Amino acid sequence: MFTRFSIFLLLLLGTLSLPALAQDSAALEVFNATRLEYNRQGMWILGSWALLNLLVGIVRGFQTRGQVQAFHQMNAYWNLVNLGIAGYGYWQASQISLPIIFWEVLTAQQQIEKVLLFNAALDLAYMAVGFFLIEKGLRLEKERWIGFGKSILLQGAFLLLFDGILVGFQMELGAELLEWAKSTRPE
Repeated sequence: MFTRFSIFLLLLLGTLSLPALAQDSAALEVFNATRLEYNRQGMWILGSWALLNLLVGIVRGFQTRGQVQAFHQMNAYWNLVNLGIAGYGYWQASQISLPIIFWEVLTAQQQIEKVLLFNAALDLAYMAVGFFLIEKGLRLEKERWIGFGKSILLQGAFLLLFDGILVGFQMELGAELLEWAKSTRPE
């Protein structure tokens, strides 16, 4: 079926294409490593915000009363959850092996973009709940609801800014990945 010459020719051509495959693999590793680094840095920022809010919320929650106390208490409650999310997200981004198959990299890239966009929609919902609680608290003269509402509004606004910036970085990286794929495909 194959002659020795055709086998030799296939091996020679295969050897000549190895640098191109290695280059493609290296580029994919860079894209994926960048995506994961964005995630790690994002979780570091979220964790720092959460820890600061948690500590201030606990201390100020004991030092104040009324609406201000409720504000700080909700900040502490809210950021206890954020701290857990940030810790898990950082650990997850640090544990992932780097796929070097284009479709795996593209799928992972698109997945993080979808998650961040979904989170941004949730952030808007949090802000709406915050406005609702403030309005309801004002009408019913409930200091606690006003404080909780202000806290949720603040946390939602921070998360919207955070997710917006992170999705911007990720979408830019995703666009670069697609451009790279177009430039490397055979014509």
